[in-house]
Amino acid sequence: QLQLVESGGGLVQPGGSLRLSCAASGFTLDYYAIAWVRQAPGKEREGVSCISSNGGSINYADSVKGRFTISRDNAKNTVYLQMSSLKPEDTAIYYCALKSKAMCSRAIRAYDYWGQGTQVTVSS
Repeated sequence: QLQLVESGGGLVQPGGSLRLSCAASGFTLDYYAIAWVRQAPGKEREGVSCISSNGGSINYADSVKGRFTISRDNAKNTVYLQMSSLKPEDTAIYYCALKSKAMCSRAIRAYDYWGQGTQVTVSS
């Protein structure tokens, strides 16, 4: 059974860091683009970052550029999101999502499989 499982969320103070993980089971991530998407209370889902199947193409939302880093370890079947200099406005549920193609898309609807999400709360 194809499954994406996020972990690493939690409560952190402004300026702090967290690393999110997205682990796949039941299939290999090698051939697929993976995105991180977040949803804050009362807001629509927002694409945060995406990495292509071979890691050669990466993009970020303007709101996280310079603070977040996406990476993947295909040997571990896992994608990561390193988040630094966190701000209260980064508070959201963070989802990883798989697109059944090698290259990223900015359209959230292009992603076919989603994890259950992990909560990130940035607060003092």
